[in-house]
Amino acid sequence: MNASELKRNLSAAEQSCRISGARLTEKRRNILTVLLRAKTPLSAYEIADQYRVDFGEPIPAMSVYRMLDFLVDENLAHKLNSENKYLACAHIACDHRHETPQFLICSRCSKVREIGIKPEVIAALRETVETAGYHLQTSQLELDCLCDECGRSAA
Repeated sequence: MNASELKRNLSAAEQSCRISGARLTEKRRNILTVLLRAKTPLSAYEIADQYRVDFGEPIPAMSVYRMLDFLVDENLAHKLNSENKYLACAHIACDHRHETPQFLICSRCSKVREIGIKPEVIAALRETVETAGYHLQTSQLELDCLCDECGRSAA
């Protein structure tokens, strides 16, 4: 992510927090910066390591987890449950209504792409789940994929 995209995303994140009544503290902003700069999802420990490199001070993993919870609650970051890793929301600076996130995860290079799931797909999924006697807790989907780049190199 280039410097102007980073600045635009951080500014949008601050605005989003102001609107929701939350506070994007300096450390939360720094954690979000680490995520925005990352090429692949990161664990809390990887974030703590990168934070020390980028900002010159150590941060305990437990603090990172609390800040990640905040960022997830504010829809600024997502947790990939299948990998127990985090990534910045791809739509922080967008001005359109967001669909339910779906994550395409390359099993070879770990690159992730966030795309939206249409509401009618989620409604059909919810109906199928309820017909089976269950209740959908989250509609976030994580799909094991192979990105085009890795697919070309595998051919």
